Amino acid sequence: MANATPVRVRFCPSPTGNPHVGLVRTALFNWAYARHNEGTLVFRIEDTDAARDSEESYEQLLDSMRWLGFDWDEGPEVGGPHAPYRQSQRMEIYKDVAAKLIDGGYAYPCYCTTEELDARREAARAAGKPSGYDGHCRDLTAEQIQAYEAEGRKHIIRFRMPDEATTFTDLVRGEITVQAENVTDYGIVRANGAPLYTLVNPVDDALMEITHVLRGEDLLSSTPRQIALYKALIELGIAKAIPEFGHLPYVMGEGNKKLSKRDPQASLNLYRERGFLPEGLLNYLSLLGWSFSADQDVFSIPDMVAKFDLADVNANPARFDLKKAEAINADHIRMLDVKTFAEACEPWLKAPHANWAPEEFDEAAWQAIAPHAQTRLKVLSEITDNVDFLFRAEPVFDEPSWTKAMKEGSDALLRTARAKLDAADWTSPESLKEAVLAAGEEHGLKLGKAQAPVRVAVTGRTIGLPLFESLEILGKEKALTRIDAALAKLTA
Repeated sequence: MANATPVRVRFCPSPTGNPHVGLVRTALFNWAYARHNEGTLVFRIEDTDAARDSEESYEQLLDSMRWLGFDWDEGPEVGGPHAPYRQSQRMEIYKDVAAKLIDGGYAYPCYCTTEELDARREAARAAGKPSGYDGHCRDLTAEQIQAYEAEGRKHIIRFRMPDEATTFTDLVRGEITVQAENVTDYGIVRANGAPLYTLVNPVDDALMEITHVLRGEDLLSSTPRQIALYKALIELGIAKAIPEFGHLPYVMGEGNKKLSKRDPQASLNLYRERGFLPEGLLNYLSLLGWSFSADQDVFSIPDMVAKFDLADVNANPARFDLKKAEAINADHIRMLDVKTFAEACEPWLKAPHANWAPEEFDEAAWQAIAPHAQTRLKVLSEITDNVDFLFRAEPVFDEPSWTKAMKEGSDALLRTARAKLDAADWTSPESLKEAVLAAGEEHGLKLGKAQAPVRVAVTGRTIGLPLFESLEILGKEKALTRIDAALAKLTA
């Protein structure tokens, strides 16, 4: 059932570099909350940092959102009643709001130099006092301002924080109170006139009528500042209400440290390149701070949306586990129908991923092996090494596999296996299995040990797709030729 007040959430990344999984988790929770509550997702681009933002990163963001399957109701390429949705195109709005804040007494010019600020902070620390901004320029007279201007000093704009504690109820963490001495006056406009995140983010949320701000725990400390700014915007008639805040738990990486966008495993592109399905990756990321149920980790994204409730989000840090992410992705690969799976593998069956020439690719062999491949892959990129034996004139020998499988006596086993395979029915994987089993028995080996040299001789690797189905699809002539080549190599 939809909320009485229509839910409006936002996802507002900065176009700086490759999107990372923490950003995707934030987007997912906002998107799921909007869809669960039949609300509105606003996609906004925070691109006021000209030195770091790039058009390439902006295009990457849009492409990533599409690949993940996130649709947005307002934003780039969609438009909406609060356009434009790129902050770089909203500068006049921020300039106007900053002027109104100054005129209303909610903000003021600050002429302190960096050196002066540092010196006063050091003195405060030495005296055991809070080292935040000390309000030096809070109540400058006209004469003092004129004197600073005459010196040629530049000023920033600071927001005037109220001299009282801030209390709010976090949707994830419960009631939080922050004392006034811990949240001092802060900058909202740089000396060059460029607005800061501290101004543009809450102003946009106010003007776009955002009802719920769901974001990372690292932004929790800025919430008291933003609440004070909201109150000022309401008094100025710019905002209608203060949104509710929910701060999502940290995602931890290796060494139990917060996952940084510089960590290799944080890059969204890494997962796309490795062949994660969007559904598999999102399923796993949803478990970083939320759970579908106590006994179910694998589910569809529509099922997640149907059950998503902020009350179930855990405040404790969540650890990113790549092996679990791969296992969940593998489950999603199994859930595809074979046709969809085969189509999803296509990028890895073509250059530059494939390690065979385009003319060597055999579509019929691929369609025959696809159902077997689907049962074994964790990520789609693994398809290349699993099926290359079908398309190359000879297999790509993995040397560790050769060393592991070709023990003393392997040549005798291969000769026996070859003879029995030559007499087997090559339209029946079961017949091929019986041939290798019988060869193993003659040499005192169980099937697992007996089939290893055959597998490496034919496919080049100890690990791969079901062997006897692979032999059938490869065909008798090619398979026996490869066993002969392996015997020649062993003899040499």
